[in-house]
Amino acid sequence: MSDSNGPRALLARIRAWLILFVVCLVLSGATAFPLVTELRWLDASLTGWAAPVADALPGLAEWIHKVAGGVEAAGADAPYLLYGTDWLAFAHLVIAVAFYGPYRDPVRNVWVVEFGMIACVGIIPLALICGPIRDIPFWWSVIDMSFGVFGILPLLHVRRLIKRLEAAQGGVTPTAARTSPA
Repeated sequence: MSDSNGPRALLARIRAWLILFVVCLVLSGATAFPLVTELRWLDASLTGWAAPVADALPGLAEWIHKVAGGVEAAGADAPYLLYGTDWLAFAHLVIAVAFYGPYRDPVRNVWVVEFGMIACVGIIPLALICGPIRDIPFWWSVIDMSFGVFGILPLLHVRRLIKRLEAAQGGVTPTAARTSPA
């Protein structure tokens, strides 16, 4: 079908958005592994080539310096604490794998997209509750919450596309159509 809203076109658009979401999820998770090195680099850059950013946002530069020092000290004195960020990274990667289901059969596996949307919404109360408990500046919690906001937007779009695909298929998933008796 050559129609830009036909089932094949909808499936292609769904898959493209899912690939983008998974790539972002994997990158977000993978950055938790080399946390000490990344923060050391970021802190150094704010006194080097990115000094104009530090001058414009001194609170950010101060926070990055504090976090970099804390993470580096934890890495040197109690490296087992950083194991938690390894699990954070692993969780991102495992969640990314779950999105293979909707990539393969979006209608049947729309629940994975909805689960992702729930997780995105859950970021907000987590940041609002745990941020103050852990002495995280509110503005940083807002940055954390933005991951939920920016994460849910493509998932909302994908869910709408999946519902359109389901309607275009007459409410029958392609897998169910292949396996149902004649």
